[in-house]
Amino acid sequence: MSAHTWIWLGGLHSLAFAGFHLAFWKLFRWRDTLKTATVADRAILQILNLRLIYVFLGVAVLCFFYTDELQTSALGHAVLAGMSLFWVGRTIEQFVFLRINRPLVHALTALFVLGAAVFAMPLLG
Repeated sequence: MSAHTWIWLGGLHSLAFAGFHLAFWKLFRWRDTLKTATVADRAILQILNLRLIYVFLGVAVLCFFYTDELQTSALGHAVLAGMSLFWVGRTIEQFVFLRINRPLVHALTALFVLGAAVFAMPLLG
C-alpha cells in the first residue's frame, strides 16, 4: 500500500475515534455515573474527552487535506511518528489501567495497535 493510502487510513482511524469519544456521554451514562465524582474530577474528565475529540478531528483534517506534506516533510514525519507513539502509549496504558478481560476491551486494544501501525507505515517506505 502507498504512503498516501496509509495516511488516509490514519485519517479514517482518527475520525472513527472522534466519533467514539463523542458517544462517551451516552455509552458510559456520564450524566448519572459522574454524579458521584468530585466537581473537579467530573469537569476534568469531560474537558479532556472534548480536547481529545478535537485532537482526533485535527489529525483527520491533516491526513485528508495535507497528505502530501505528511508524506514528504520533516514536520509531517514528526506528526506521523507522534501519532504512532500516541497509540503505542495508549496501548500500554490499556494494560496498566484497564485490566478487564472482556472481548470489547481486547477489540479496543487491537484498534490502538492498529493506530500505531497505520501511522508508522508511511514512515517505513
